[in-house]
Amino acid sequence: MRPATLVLGLGNPILTDDGVGIHVVRAVAARCRRDGVTFAEASVGGLRLLDVIAGYERVIMVDAMQTGEGQPGDIYRLHPNELRASLHSGSTHDLSLPGALALGRGMGMTLPNDEAIVIVAVEVEDVLTFGETCTPTVAAAIPRAVEAVLAKLETGEQ
Repeated sequence: MRPATLVLGLGNPILTDDGVGIHVVRAVAARCRRDGVTFAEASVGGLRLLDVIAGYERVIMVDAMQTGEGQPGDIYRLHPNELRASLHSGSTHDLSLPGALALGRGMGMTLPNDEAIVIVAVEVEDVLTFGETCTPTVAAAIPRAVEAVLAKLETGEQ
């Protein structure tokens, strides 16, 4: 049986700001030693993400986001049903997170409900340049994102 909560950093840590989710989760893991919490990193989305989150009661995902409306460093707290339909996992051959969750549930996978999945997203500016560090504005937002995740863990808030 898996622990109750998964804190999952998403992204590619060698594509500048795309790695922000992984940087945040590594920092949270260094500060949090709670029973029932697992920390993981993944560079997948859509259908491939289902195997990573299956079996957990609650998931906190941390990822990069480009809305076209926010400023780099803005932090968003969302549930899957709040994602715009145009946002997908980065591949035209895959499903959006809400679509993948619906399909997985329809196939009988044990997945948390949408209210038990929290996405902490950081607005980013550069996800195409090779580099292992985030841009300065996004790097400056990492401590705030860490605090947002820790607050979700501490309160049990969805």
